[in-house]
Amino acid sequence: MLTFKSPLVGESQAIQNVINTIEKVAQTDSTVLITGESGTGKELVARAIHENSNRASQPLVVVNCAAIPAELLEAELFGHMRGAFTGAMQTRIGRFEMAHGGTLFLDEVGELPLQLQSKLLRVLQTRQFEPVGSSKTMEVDVRIIAATNRDLEAAASKKEFREDLYYRLNVIPIRVPSLRERRTDVSILINHFVKQFNDLTGHTVEAPVGKILDALMAYDWPGNVRELENLMERLVILKGQGTVDLGDLPHRIFQKFVEEQPQATGAISGWEFPRMVLPNLGLDLKAIVDAFENHLIDQALARTSNNKNRASELLHMNRTTLVEKLRKRGMIKPAPRREHDLMGSMPTIDS
Repeated sequence: MLTFKSPLVGESQAIQNVINTIEKVAQTDSTVLITGESGTGKELVARAIHENSNRASQPLVVVNCAAIPAELLEAELFGHMRGAFTGAMQTRIGRFEMAHGGTLFLDEVGELPLQLQSKLLRVLQTRQFEPVGSSKTMEVDVRIIAATNRDLEAAASKKEFREDLYYRLNVIPIRVPSLRERRTDVSILINHFVKQFNDLTGHTVEAPVGKILDALMAYDWPGNVRELENLMERLVILKGQGTVDLGDLPHRIFQKFVEEQPQATGAISGWEFPRMVLPNLGLDLKAIVDAFENHLIDQALARTSNNKNRASELLHMNRTTLVEKLRKRGMIKPAPRREHDLMGSMPTIDS
């Protein structure tokens, strides 16, 4: 009996349900279909199943069905004989054969071409296949785990995915929740990733707390855990040491947080200015103030789709003042002189 190990991080009920299902199915040979949005960690779930199974000492072979051209995917899965098609200079084994005794993970299985779906169905049913260009039938001992961010049941009803293959794959369904559905795990994941990237880089960035953490918790994370991991890696590398400020966060997170703050006592109620330590050698105050002003002007223009009237209202500024600032930044060019003005300025030739 193997000791169960989970690489999934989180304490929410949603992720604990996933971990409990992995523990139940890992040591079986049942086919598993993992569903969920991009970035939720579907491959991590597949690896957890394999590493906690009796096949853990054998290979886990990963195939991204969306990353391989359709015309090459059959040969990639089942292998091919020399001369089977143009460019087949030598015999090559496929991913099914590579995974013999272990696990084959078919990521983005919803992108499989229809003509190839029937061949995959046959392998699932018989554990037999023929390499491209060969009449010899091969037998394979492989556990199949598939993953998709598509609704395969809906795709099957539209004849975009074989219904019989869907039911063959969906023996054990595991749905990985989005990060929006497990917000209580955000702070746990942040601490995990900050420590991980500090250890990798030798940096000493402190995990966000207070308003910074509030901003990260309020964000919807459309890219899910992958987006959060990428952001923590960026913050650790660029910050290097110390604490993270609101100004270190990307606009999409920073802006959403500011918008959601209570505005009871004026335009800057609830605002916390980014903390900055004055360097021993001093700094160029005008450059810092200009950069901060430009940052806010850019946000106002982005939020109003470059409508200068609305942007000036957001900034509590006269429109003419905003236009003049944009002109100084080279974002508005002086109006071209009219044609009759140009003609009037041209020298005349006396007849």
